[in-house]
Amino acid sequence: MRFLQTAADTGGQLLEIEATYHVASKPPALHYHPMQDEVFTVLEGSLTVQLGNELKQLHTGDTLHIPRNTVHAMWNPATAKAVVNWQVRPALSTEHFLETGTGLAADGKVNNNGMPPLLQVALLARKFSNVFRLAKPSYGIQKTLFRVLSPIAYLSGYRSTYKKYLD
Repeated sequence: MRFLQTAADTGGQLLEIEATYHVASKPPALHYHPMQDEVFTVLEGSLTVQLGNELKQLHTGDTLHIPRNTVHAMWNPATAKAVVNWQVRPALSTEHFLETGTGLAADGKVNNNGMPPLLQVALLARKFSNVFRLAKPSYGIQKTLFRVLSPIAYLSGYRSTYKKYLD
């Protein structure tokens, strides 16, 4: 992923990314953004998008607007890479969330589905709850569970962010 415009560049109004989805990627966890809208434009290839219970196919040139609080996931099951222009408004702390997730993945600290261990998820979910929430279980249950797990996560050496991942 390559940041084209960051919160610092746009006064917090926009985060613009060029994201490459590798061949035969797996669906990420269904999630939503409580305070942000997203716009995806496929520059190359195709993607599958789950919006709630509906599946859509996006192809080169297609644009999709995902309003805040809309449960979704996006992946590339195809045999060719997909490249997407991805805009997030407002930017908030999404850049740091993505840098942290990407850094954990690059360091091999995620499972085969791209998810970090539960204790790491607890810290990320609490730190970035304004920009990313898992669709299940309910936010109230997540909030309670992650609050209970957070001290254990810190004592186990996990952190909500890692300086080495942040620009």
